[in-house]
Amino acid sequence: MTAKIVITGIGTTSPLGGTAPSSWEALLAGESGARSLSHEWVSELELPVTFAAEAKVRPEEVLERQEVRRLDPGSALAVIAAREAWADAGAPEVEPERLGVDWATGIGGVWSLLNAWDTLKEKGPRRVMPLTVPMLMPNAPSAAVSMTLGARAFARTVASACASSTESLVNGLEHLRAGLADVVVAGGSESAIHGITIASFASMQALSKRNDDPATASRPYDVSRDGFVMGEGAGALVLETEEHAKARGARIYAELAGGGVTSDSYHITAPDPEGLGASRAVLLALGQAGASVDDVTHINAHATSTPVGDIAEYKALLSLFGDRVHGIPVSATKAATGHLLGGTGALEAIFTVQALVDRVAPPTINITEQDPEIPLSVGGTAQPLGDGDQLAISNSFGFGGHNAVVAIRSV
Repeated sequence: MTAKIVITGIGTTSPLGGTAPSSWEALLAGESGARSLSHEWVSELELPVTFAAEAKVRPEEVLERQEVRRLDPGSALAVIAAREAWADAGAPEVEPERLGVDWATGIGGVWSLLNAWDTLKEKGPRRVMPLTVPMLMPNAPSAAVSMTLGARAFARTVASACASSTESLVNGLEHLRAGLADVVVAGGSESAIHGITIASFASMQALSKRNDDPATASRPYDVSRDGFVMGEGAGALVLETEEHAKARGARIYAELAGGGVTSDSYHITAPDPEGLGASRAVLLALGQAGASVDDVTHINAHATSTPVGDIAEYKALLSLFGDRVHGIPVSATKAATGHLLGGTGALEAIFTVQALVDRVAPPTINITEQDPEIPLSVGGTAQPLGDGDQLAISNSFGFGGHNAVVAIRSV
């Protein structure tokens, strides 16, 4: 019999708030985390995009000064989210060799890398920090979380662009079912709001350029959508077998019922226009959950607010659900948070869990005129999910053709 995997703790630091409850409250209130950037380098570099959705609470406001100095911002955010999730789960008593970490990042320690490069050029090699490589390496957040919590079963890293942290959840599910651990902390983090990434994304016409109104720039499904908004933050979920959770009397938020990972093998940045890889990932997730498309009652869509990506996801959903998709409550939460790249899937999984607990699909802000080619059930107000059993999917798709989907069931 396949072990049932449950979610017993959640934690995040996001553009909407410094904790999971505050982020959820702001999301339900229709707030936006996108703001103009006040850093001097924005004007110095003459960037075409001057706003983003930075983490609302900075790491230095939460962590000790010494911790901040030794961690890349992406790792610092990871530690903050993981500590909250761990405390939220009741700090489970588990043997270190039975506690694992599945963590993700899309880009890694870009700030540590480029700051060190600037130091090397301006001050010479002797002034480069000796911890530069441990800070910039993509597995640094996973290592930081594992050392913070004393996890010795494993500390694994996923780097699948914007699908990364959803894939880390799928890995956590599979590692628990394989008996490799009793508890897994899974999630992802990203802190890549930097001049080089903004310039690159803007150059490929991927970013919104609504510099005059950042709060309304991310507008999934709107006819005037013109690109995504860069976000920053981290999300962590504590996963464990139902048997282990019940044995310790843990509160259970929801069941992580299934996961699917596929590849488009189509284009390095553009999705398969018919969403074929995306639809296969949904089917894999539902198959693991022992469910069908008829069981799905809520969708947290990837919905980045790009003209091409939003329509491709809709085509994938339409091919699976048929006309029924138009009645399923859909939330496109990047409208509020921006796009956290490697951290976005974990944050959206947390929002999906909270939607099932509170029985409400969060609003999708900034839709003033919905694209008639994407007639999904979205809107600026929250949608009730009802009192019965709920099954939601959360989608993540990334550059390179990476697709990852999780299915989450109410308890």
